[in-house]
Amino acid sequence: MEKEIGIIMAAGLGTRMLPLTLKRPKPLIKVFGKPMIETVIEGLQSRGVTEIYIIVGHLKEQFSYLCRKYQGIRLLENPDYLEKNNISSIYAVKDILGKADCFICEADLLVSDLTIFHKTLDRSGYYGKMVKGYSDDWIFELKNGYISKVGKGGTDTYNMVGISFFKKEDAVILADKIEQAYLLQENANVYWDEVVDWNLDCFRLKIYPVEEGQIVEIDTVEELVALDKQALITNADTEEEN
Repeated sequence: MEKEIGIIMAAGLGTRMLPLTLKRPKPLIKVFGKPMIETVIEGLQSRGVTEIYIIVGHLKEQFSYLCRKYQGIRLLENPDYLEKNNISSIYAVKDILGKADCFICEADLLVSDLTIFHKTLDRSGYYGKMVKGYSDDWIFELKNGYISKVGKGGTDTYNMVGISFFKKEDAVILADKIEQAYLLQENANVYWDEVVDWNLDCFRLKIYPVEEGQIVEIDTVEELVALDKQALITNADTEEEN
């Protein structure tokens, strides 16, 4: 296997999980006793990814323990996380994109099955979970087996789960398109996946299916408690204890 790198976006405020995120970044919220970001790191490392870049912003100093706990972790700061959307996080790693085949992952995921990272990835694409019926979440439309739209709202299609994979040559294109878009002030509130959608003609992106429960996205305190009844107690102490 050729060298692969991991990019984990962890700069955001996590406002939908207030008040827990006032003193602890959302990716460090513990589920079943473990910070969510650690399940992503361990998934990547189980595949053999030895170079992982974590993009930090909100309460950035709290992520430093990860560099001691895991080998190959590097923290990169997103200085614009308060003013701009997550396009700013990918812009912060534009010089890293294209170094190798890479995973781009959200940090606030509970990866309960590390083997999802063991898939054979023969081309760039997104991991997705099939949802029957209508979903107002981020979805993918497909045409002839490839992604034809990345956006919100769709019926009987794959939903975004927060993990994508870009081959080296596609990552170079992505970095260029992100940089072009970022330089325009009107794109300050853009999600990086929208830039992918605008430039789908430059890629041939596949869907890599995952099953229900293999990756869990937790957006609110209510969802957290519904999953882990002890979560509020576990996360009450905001001191660096890792």
